[in-house]
Amino acid sequence: MMRHLISAADLTRDDAVLILDTAEEMARVADRPIKKLPALRGRTVCNLFFEDSTRTRISFEAAEKRLSADVINFAAKGSSVSKGESLKDTAQTLEAMGVDAVVIRHGASGAPYRLATSGWIDAPVINAGDGTHQHPTQALLDAFTMRRRLIGPDAGLGQGLDGKRITLVGDVLHSRVARSNVDLLHTLGAEVTLVAPPTLIPVGVENWPCEVSYDLDSTLPKSDAVMMLRVQRERMKAAFFPTEREYSRRYGLDGDRMARMPGHAVVMHPGPMVRGMEITAEVADSERCTVVEQVANGVSIRMAVLYLLLGGNEPAVTHPAPATTPATKRSAPASASRIEEK
Repeated sequence: MMRHLISAADLTRDDAVLILDTAEEMARVADRPIKKLPALRGRTVCNLFFEDSTRTRISFEAAEKRLSADVINFAAKGSSVSKGESLKDTAQTLEAMGVDAVVIRHGASGAPYRLATSGWIDAPVINAGDGTHQHPTQALLDAFTMRRRLIGPDAGLGQGLDGKRITLVGDVLHSRVARSNVDLLHTLGAEVTLVAPPTLIPVGVENWPCEVSYDLDSTLPKSDAVMMLRVQRERMKAAFFPTEREYSRRYGLDGDRMARMPGHAVVMHPGPMVRGMEITAEVADSERCTVVEQVANGVSIRMAVLYLLLGGNEPAVTHPAPATTPATKRSAPASASRIEEK
């Protein structure tokens, strides 16, 4: 593993599979009466959030506490940032307090990279979302959910998503989730298709490792997973489509469209969902929708990332992956008991 997690594009296939396999072991902790591991006891992790968040912030906090870390929650509102304090001064304050890792969400693309490479703080930096750039742990939890649903928790150990066909639908232009998923899913061997109005497709998308379509109905029958993206009005400075009703008619997922998907295919959404626009209540509440699973899997993935960056250098899996898989060419895997001893 690298020292920081800034972008999904920085992960090799081995790195990504290692995180997914470690998360499988972490997921078993959720089934225990006491959902705690001592792996990060004595370590202090700061959640540095300059943007509003519900799922990501709470998920990281839950992951840190389940690993027995001491947690500092920092919100820009009500802090010295609202008085004009710079990111550098905030980082140096945290460094003086002796934090061991920083989880940062920031509205400016590149802020986590700046924090990780500036020398202002000597601790691993985990990007929890920066502007319209990257959200690597979201992509990891999405891939983890797809692997569990499409392959199986145990059958998927040591594997990527080779040959799986994933469709991302909606506001690609403003979506850091879309960028991270395209990078990671390509690394894991999946075939990715973006579906959106032409106005919501980024300039330069032809250089991305994916295909682009403007016709949702034609892509649904050949998709193993369909991820609906939220229309991010807070980042829009112009009209990108005529009306909400027109957008929903062409790019929204309803029951009729879901019926055109293969029987095994799943519907995903990074949240928060705008019901009635990009997804109907019928689809959001169906058994094929994995939104709640994604939230639960987010805790496991973030536990795995924190453990690998701060606690251990080996995969926390109890069953070694098949020797034929390239991603398994590493030291012997650690068991749950090894984690308990950390």
